[in-house]
Amino acid sequence: MVFEKNGKIQLKARKLKVRKDTVSRAVVTFAVLFLLVFAFICLVPFVMMVSASFSDENIIMTKGIGILPKGLSLEAYKIALKNPRYIIGSYMVTILLTFFGTGIGLFLIAMTGYALCRPDFFIRNKIAFFFYFTTLFSAGLAPSYIWMVRYLNLRNNYLAVLLPLLMSPWLIILMRNFMKSIPYEITESGKMDGAGDFRIFISLIFPMMKPALATIGLFLALGYWNEWYNSMLYLPNLDYKPLQYYLYKIVNEAAALRQSLAGSVVIVGALPSTTLKMATAVLATGPIILLYPFVQRYFISGIVVGSVKG
Repeated sequence: MVFEKNGKIQLKARKLKVRKDTVSRAVVTFAVLFLLVFAFICLVPFVMMVSASFSDENIIMTKGIGILPKGLSLEAYKIALKNPRYIIGSYMVTILLTFFGTGIGLFLIAMTGYALCRPDFFIRNKIAFFFYFTTLFSAGLAPSYIWMVRYLNLRNNYLAVLLPLLMSPWLIILMRNFMKSIPYEITESGKMDGAGDFRIFISLIFPMMKPALATIGLFLALGYWNEWYNSMLYLPNLDYKPLQYYLYKIVNEAAALRQSLAGSVVIVGALPSTTLKMATAVLATGPIILLYPFVQRYFISGIVVGSVKG
């Protein structure tokens, strides 16, 4: 009798386990299918952008944009790359600004975030308030323009684009939240060994900040790579402008030319407008898309840490 009961119990346990495994597999399958559909939906706009950049303008205007190019044409890229010297120079300017701006900005933001989370820094909360205050209120364009042009004399100087993006209050707050996850005992152990604050930061703290550095570095790199507004304000007379502003000028010049020739249907129809915008978008976003997979893992972990500690 006892053996019969044990057999029934074991049979019920097996059935329950099989049922749980079936439900688990169904949930996993549904989640995978959902993510695949969602990824496809996210990928479609980029594929359509690339497709439109290789399409014929007249066909795009009549039939719309599709997944595959319609009337294969390189006219948009010919216009965007009509001055190779300037496009290469713009790429170099943007790459250098992104490289130095990201490197210097990461170091400054990391040191600031480390100082603001130190318990022995007695005015850390007061200083953090001023950083937070600037995320809510801004002095506006006029004071910053006067300061940059009249007092710093940085008109037609690449520093006018490099300096404003070095210290972002939001990135400093994000770095500070990440620093809270690093035990203060590590700093105390460094002090017990006779190390100074800068040595502690470089040797002990900095190597532990890879997720935060990758996350904030990506934000800084995107900020410098996509920068065009400060370039428009402060770099009007330079031959080599940052990439985004150079492409922005090309699109505006093409639009102005189409408008001035509005009476000539043949000429206007031959000038790309939508396809040119798509081609410039491909030229601008391509390098960043290729860079993102290398920092994705650190980027996600850094965002999670910042959200939990915030």
